[in-house]
Amino acid sequence: MKSPKQPGRFVAIGENIHTTRVVLKKGPRFATEGLQESVRFVAVDGEERLLTIPDSAKVGQDYSGGRIKHVKIAIQMAMGGGRDQETGCSYLASMVRSQELAGADFLDLNVDEISLYRADQEQAMAWLVGFVQANSDLPVSVDSSAVSVIEAGLDACRPENARPLLNSASLERLEALDLVPLHNARVIVTAAGDSSMPEGTEARVENASRIVGEALARGIPESDLFIDPLVFPIAVDGRFGIHVLDTIRKLRREYGSEVHITGGFSNVSFGIPNRTVINKVFLVLALEAGADSGIVDPLNVQFEDLFEIDRSSPTYRLAEDVLMGRDSDCANYIRAWRNKELEPRV
Repeated sequence: MKSPKQPGRFVAIGENIHTTRVVLKKGPRFATEGLQESVRFVAVDGEERLLTIPDSAKVGQDYSGGRIKHVKIAIQMAMGGGRDQETGCSYLASMVRSQELAGADFLDLNVDEISLYRADQEQAMAWLVGFVQANSDLPVSVDSSAVSVIEAGLDACRPENARPLLNSASLERLEALDLVPLHNARVIVTAAGDSSMPEGTEARVENASRIVGEALARGIPESDLFIDPLVFPIAVDGRFGIHVLDTIRKLRREYGSEVHITGGFSNVSFGIPNRTVINKVFLVLALEAGADSGIVDPLNVQFEDLFEIDRSSPTYRLAEDVLMGRDSDCANYIRAWRNKELEPRV
């Protein structure tokens, strides 16, 4: 059986240009030549190039665990001047171009791990917004855990460019909503509470309804709102997938087609092997429930392909059982993975 008929247009918020992103030392993009370690990439002009990993990046738990924070390295190189500046800029331009070609509608930018200091984060966000807008016509999504960093990014947006997206506002930081009309932005509003994360469906719906009400009271139209029900890892609690899907259904019934419903859907698969399969199946279920957007990796998720998934395949059924809480502790799914019974894709 095939997936249901394709609904309206999906809005892809490309999540790759984040300083949290890693390349694995065990992966194909990691290169060594003597003592020199690098990350392989293909520049916009098609040339195969190397992003050198500096000694400063070879410290800490990430590096010792085999994870290279390549975006952070590229931004630091591009901002730092010197002989590596051009390589850093080329690397970032390649990432921008790849997401464009993959069909991203927004480019989500996050620099929170560039530094421990807020002033450095603000400077990096302003620089990155300017760089991306000079290399792409796609609108930016300015993403940070700090409102001041978001503000620095929005301040750097050029008024002649496409309208930006603020990621994100919540009940615990209502001041972020005040930036939306000032910068002619759209906004992601989340189901976070005043001081804590929601535990179930009802708390999500209540929090989301309150933050939507706050946005409307500030004159922000429903069509500019992207509601994020907050996706948590299914490996932590088998009910988390159901909570999100039920929340999406209730929000869609409450607000109709004017608002967008989005989310970081790949969060659901943290801690589970073969994450791409889980992510795709969850996105199919979320779309059925009423989502029309996602904070996703457009290089891994092609919206149109989701509607060609064979929902009768064993791999699909195993993944759906995990997401719907029918596979306790993901035991059957992990057993199939260990036995190499899972298809690499669905």
